[in-house]
Amino acid sequence: MLVTYPEAAHWPIDPDRLDLVEEFRRQPRGPHGDELQKLLHRLRWAGDPDQPGRYVLIVTQPGKEWMLGRLPRQRGRPIELMRNHVFTSIAEAEWEVFKLRWEAVTGRTLPPHLSEKLV
Repeated sequence: MLVTYPEAAHWPIDPDRLDLVEEFRRQPRGPHGDELQKLLHRLRWAGDPDQPGRYVLIVTQPGKEWMLGRLPRQRGRPIELMRNHVFTSIAEAEWEVFKLRWEAVTGRTLPPHLSEKLV
C-alpha cells in the first residue's frame, strides 16, 4: 500500500543506510518497509534547484519498454528523453532511477557491489 508522508520531502537520508538500498534492490516493486517507503518518497520528491529536474521513467511500450527521462525545472517545458537509456525490464528501470536519485540527493554513488545491474 502506498502511504504518503507529508514530511518525507524533508526526511533526512543517511547515506550509510545501505540496508535500505539493498532492500529496494531485492524488491524494487515492493512491498517495502516503513523506512524504505519514506526514503523512496524523499527520493521521488526531493529536488535540487541547481540541477535539472527529477529522473522519471517514460512508458514507450506499455508493459514492455521504458525510457529514462528528466523532468524540466520549469513546469510545461518538454521532458528530456534519454534515448540511450531504454529498458525492457521494469525492475531494471526502477533500479536505474533509484541509483540516479540516490546520487542526486545524497551526493554519493553506491558502492560497486550495489551499483551493478539487476540479474
